[in-house]
Amino acid sequence: MKPRSRPRLAAGVTAALTTVLVAVLAVTGALTAPAGAAAGCRVDYTVSSQWPGGFGANVSVTNLGDAITGWRLTWSFTGGQTITQIWNATHTQSGAQVTATNVSYNGSLATGASTSFGFNGSTSGANPTPTNFALNGTNCTGVPTGSPSTSPSPSVSPSPSPSQTPSPSPSQTPQAADRPCDIYAAGGTPCVAAHSLVRALYRSYNGNLYQVRRSSDNTTRNIGVLSAGGAANAASQDSFCSGTSCVVTVIYDQSGRGNNLGYQGSGGVGGAASPANATTESLTVLGSKAYSLYINQGNSYWRDGHTTGVPTGSAPEGMYMVTSGTHYNSGCCFDYGNSETTRRADGAGAMDAIYFGSSCWFGGCSGSGPWVQADLEYGLYPGGSSSWNPNQRTFPNKFVTAMLKNNGTSRFAIKGGNAQSGGMTTLWDGALPRGYSPMRKQGAIILGSGGDCCIDNRNLSVGTFYEGAMVAGYPSDATDNAVQAAVVAAGYR
Repeated sequence: MKPRSRPRLAAGVTAALTTVLVAVLAVTGALTAPAGAAAGCRVDYTVSSQWPGGFGANVSVTNLGDAITGWRLTWSFTGGQTITQIWNATHTQSGAQVTATNVSYNGSLATGASTSFGFNGSTSGANPTPTNFALNGTNCTGVPTGSPSTSPSPSVSPSPSPSQTPSPSPSQTPQAADRPCDIYAAGGTPCVAAHSLVRALYRSYNGNLYQVRRSSDNTTRNIGVLSAGGAANAASQDSFCSGTSCVVTVIYDQSGRGNNLGYQGSGGVGGAASPANATTESLTVLGSKAYSLYINQGNSYWRDGHTTGVPTGSAPEGMYMVTSGTHYNSGCCFDYGNSETTRRADGAGAMDAIYFGSSCWFGGCSGSGPWVQADLEYGLYPGGSSSWNPNQRTFPNKFVTAMLKNNGTSRFAIKGGNAQSGGMTTLWDGALPRGYSPMRKQGAIILGSGGDCCIDNRNLSVGTFYEGAMVAGYPSDATDNAVQAAVVAAGYR
């Protein structure tokens, strides 16, 4: 964080959100199935957010034919739109013609199964919705879910079989057992980074959460979950660290994009920081013991994610974290979110991260904190300017949910809540500060310090991190509320 500057209040401009839903059903043609097999598809195209000169969209593809092992979706834009960033797919564009192709983890689609991808685009005027989709060369034409006059044969039934669980799409309703990243995906804003020491952030996640290293012999162990979608296997850490001390060396990304966080020091991603002690604080989540990432001065974690899905430039994004209102200070800066790839203070808008602590960056604060603020680089913002935001409030709770979302051009929102009960409080929802439109995000991920730490300098902040995620796109308030409900349901204590 660069030494304090005092931008003036921006004019209140709220970006309009436009949602358009188009669903089309194919009843003839062939995919890449055997000759003579029945084929069909459904495409749901949703504009999830829109701002001057740009928009975000989500596309859900449902296979209504025989199983396929790879897909290619084509369509044409009619309003001069151009895709600028895409996730959960790759793409090529030649003029108006777009081709989106599966990535390694979502190419296989059984009958009735779905997958989804999203993108950000630019537009110079109107943003008409495309309707001429084709999947693997088969035109998807018809009505959204089958017309009353057309009954598909049993072999091409659009209903998933009982053994299949379709991927979340923007039109789906989150289920009771959904974890935060399932909820974000269902809302059309998929997680591009998901980090937690205490539990899985997807209901199906059954991998590693973090890595510890013990001092007795410098060996490491990965700590996973007890079961898919479950709590951390704290017993594995306890047995490994018994009789010695352990530090957290890696926090694994559950999104599948490889955005793992390493500590900013020798043996990690390089720098002057050190890893956090792995056993300072234990707690209970989902009824099981877990450990927090207990950040003290000198600890910090980082990842350059600009090529692995983390939003850059003025692309919209959102994020949340669960932290603690009992472990904080006014040092700069206990952050989680988007930061510089250079690890230097590169100017206003180079960062977009949640800050939690008692720093009163511009002065004039009411109370003593801790507060949820936005670290946008060159300042910790309590609202839309350097002036104190009267809607701000302190969060002294043992467990705190903090949220930040930013459409990248005109609007951002800050929210906070008790992670053990109740909903979220909107602290700010309005214009970006003057000098921050458009945003200039670089796409790295920071945890525990400011973005200009810690190549050759030391983190001065303290804080606690339990879980958090970053998403592509601007989450809806309904999605924010559902994520908070899922956090409360986790039973932090």
